[in-house]
Amino acid sequence: MGAMLSRRPLIAALLASGGTLAPGRGRATVAWRIATEYPASAMPGEGIAHFAEAAGRLANGALTVEPRFNAPDGLRSAAMPRAVAEGRLEAADAFTGALAGEAPVFELSALPFLTASAAETGRLLRAARPAYERALGASGLVLLYATPWPPSGLWSRQPLSGPEALRGLRIRTYDAASTAVLRGAGADAVQISFADALPRLRAGALDAVLSSGDGGAGARLWEVLPHFTVLDYASPLSLAFCQAAALAALPPPVREAVVEAGRLTEARQFEAMATRGAENAARMQANGVAITRTPGLRVALAEVAAPVIAGWSARMGPEGEAILVAYGRGEASR
Repeated sequence: MGAMLSRRPLIAALLASGGTLAPGRGRATVAWRIATEYPASAMPGEGIAHFAEAAGRLANGALTVEPRFNAPDGLRSAAMPRAVAEGRLEAADAFTGALAGEAPVFELSALPFLTASAAETGRLLRAARPAYERALGASGLVLLYATPWPPSGLWSRQPLSGPEALRGLRIRTYDAASTAVLRGAGADAVQISFADALPRLRAGALDAVLSSGDGGAGARLWEVLPHFTVLDYASPLSLAFCQAAALAALPPPVREAVVEAGRLTEARQFEAMATRGAENAARMQANGVAITRTPGLRVALAEVAAPVIAGWSARMGPEGEAILVAYGRGEASR
């Protein structure tokens, strides 16, 4: 999946040094921070760790990047674009579903039943990348790489036998679309960041969570929610971005190293998805999570989802239609 990002040739110094920049005598090291609201062992956490290592290695001492996990300083995904634009961080990884307030295109990858695999998410990313870049650019940000999530399902205290089990169920959702879909199915759904959902779960204020439960995120969920209903609701994206001014301020060789680190990280993230679902399922079952499929529940949610997708298309206008057409054809949009 390394072709997700257009390959940019590294400068001659990078190639000549066998993959790293030649060190400069007396040159001060630039320090960056990149943050995520998710644990280190979730896909976004692994992504920022990989990016930090790759950028530092390729820059050969001219840049260090510190990865920060679990919503450092209380930063959730929705607040990360502003934090990076204002220079409180140089870079961040944010779940796109939480960024609807920035631009409607960020709702795309989490729309219900549009993607259910890394391959489909990759196709959608190709179609939407120019729109993501424009939306980030309007806030003074630059897209570094994208991270796919395994398909979302419902974690719950009790098994969900069918659509009727959703009525009155207090469910954490992750964006406006999933909130509308689950409310339409009768649930008491509320959009809450992952970091904020955990205390409510432990306090007994939630009955269920819409999430893939990937990696360390799943480890926290199964402490309270021993049932997982497979829905293939969406295989959404997180996006990592940096402040355009911080990137422009780097010497050209270091800037190229950052761009290349982003390309390598995106390739790594999509490659990891080849086995991620099976690994997560094995871990869940080993820790007592009952994994079930309830086809009637998925059918009911898909029926409620149709007007939600239509509403997104209406808000996006011709640009949204072009993205969906390009996605269907497996092409890149403009």
